[in-house]
Amino acid sequence: MSLNFSQELILENNYVLLRSLQESDLENLLEFSINEPNTWEYSLIRANGKENMMNYIQLAVKARENKNQFPFIVFDKKSEKYAGSTRFYDINLEFKTLQLGFTWYGKKFRGTGLNKQCKFLLLQFAFETLGMERVEFRADNNNKRSIAAMKSIGCKVEGVLRSHMPTSNSVVRRDSIILSILREEWFDEVKPNLLKRIGK
Repeated sequence: MSLNFSQELILENNYVLLRSLQESDLENLLEFSINEPNTWEYSLIRANGKENMMNYIQLAVKARENKNQFPFIVFDKKSEKYAGSTRFYDINLEFKTLQLGFTWYGKKFRGTGLNKQCKFLLLQFAFETLGMERVEFRADNNNKRSIAAMKSIGCKVEGVLRSHMPTSNSVVRRDSIILSILREEWFDEVKPNLLKRIGK
């Protein structure tokens, strides 16, 4: 199946709902940009402060229009509150690969199991609906929390790209760690293990 970038997309279960990110979602995410600026410490595109968050969302929506990214807003059904954002990017339908990232959540949603619920829905859609052969993840090699979260869902480390890209201060360059899940790994181990952990 191909990904229809012009169609609204909703992925959900009993715990979380992911839907296409819209420019009108600024109000839903504004509190994070104002009150939790450190959320984007390792992000090249900062969303701290109203103007930065507005720019962050506009860039994400534009990337979807250009058909190379598909951003989502995350809604936590337990608290009935918006929790953060994530997206597919570097989407290559011909090669059946994509990257999953730009993921962030507000402080009170971290460590609650929400990330695993989101990753299950996104990976299930990528492998079982889109027919992807590989889903890749990248992070700043210093971002230990993000790396631990990726490993905990079953991502395998492939290596580190040294001096891979600039950081937000444009002086220091970051090393990027590369992780991935392959199609057979999803069905053989990652999916069964995630199902046990998210209580399905």
